[in-house]
Amino acid sequence: MARPTIADIAERVGVSKGAVSFALNGRPGVAEATRARILQVAKEMNWRPHSAARALGGARAEAVGLVIARPASTLGVEPFFAQLLSGLQAGLSRQSVALHLLIVEDVEAETEVYRDWASAHRVDGFILVDLKVRDPRIEVLEELGVPSVVLGGPGRHGSLSSVWADDREAMLSVADYLAALGHRRLAHVAGLPEFHHTQRRMRALRDSSRRLGLADTASTTTDFSDAEGAAATRALLSRPRRPTAIVYDSDVMALAGLGVAGEMGVRVPDELSVVAFDDSVLTRIAHPAITALSRDTFAYGRRLAEVMLAVIEEPERRREVKTATPRLVVRESTAPPGAWQGD
Repeated sequence: MARPTIADIAERVGVSKGAVSFALNGRPGVAEATRARILQVAKEMNWRPHSAARALGGARAEAVGLVIARPASTLGVEPFFAQLLSGLQAGLSRQSVALHLLIVEDVEAETEVYRDWASAHRVDGFILVDLKVRDPRIEVLEELGVPSVVLGGPGRHGSLSSVWADDREAMLSVADYLAALGHRRLAHVAGLPEFHHTQRRMRALRDSSRRLGLADTASTTTDFSDAEGAAATRALLSRPRRPTAIVYDSDVMALAGLGVAGEMGVRVPDELSVVAFDDSVLTRIAHPAITALSRDTFAYGRRLAEVMLAVIEEPERRREVKTATPRLVVRESTAPPGAWQGD
């Protein structure tokens, strides 16, 4: 089926091509009722701007697309994403490439944006974050044929390139450390259950339980918000046999958990050890300072940009880039469990 044109819309509405152009570009010179009719017909005909013509002869949009299907309220307080985006934009800017960022409500809206931007040649490539188990977005991006890089892995992303850090190995290092301190009841306040990295962290903790002979481990999934992190902590600390250590999937949730422990009179680290999976200024200025898995998130974003630009240059070559595993930085929030065991 041929791509609809401005002429097709003009014929359907019964106006000139100039009037259609004015309406579609938000310019004056057309009555509001006519503008509304033109926009409605354009939508019905699935019309898209023909900026794809720029691609003729190898011209590029000089932009990369990043669409995130998460509540904007949680992203706004997430230091990890702030640092990641800073590094990503810094890496792209070195080649004068822009970052088109859009936050949407769900995966369906995200895939529609991929189709719209690809059709209109708005971007030269896509970066996919929050890799999901059996992720439906992979097939969409492969179908569109636009150079794409997944932030996450290993594997499970079809023919797309990826940049990733080993969440499993990082979680194993936390479990080993806490077990060495003498902890036998560990809890995990995790992120969204559909995320690939959440599942890898949860499985790593379960495997550690068997390997280290831990008496109890439990993972509670959340939406990464401070509110759900606090609620999960309150439930865990209300148990008759409460955990002696809690690992949080973000520094924001770890800080919220620290506040709940204080509210409930549970001393950190004497009665409860706290570990954050992400390290930021929040973990360092907390009292007590929070033990965390640390990495250079800005450099992580910049490496992601480098791989994205390389994939745009050579889209036929698949890349899988493993970055350094986050390392545990021990601070004042962790210690041996002490005499209180809650038995």
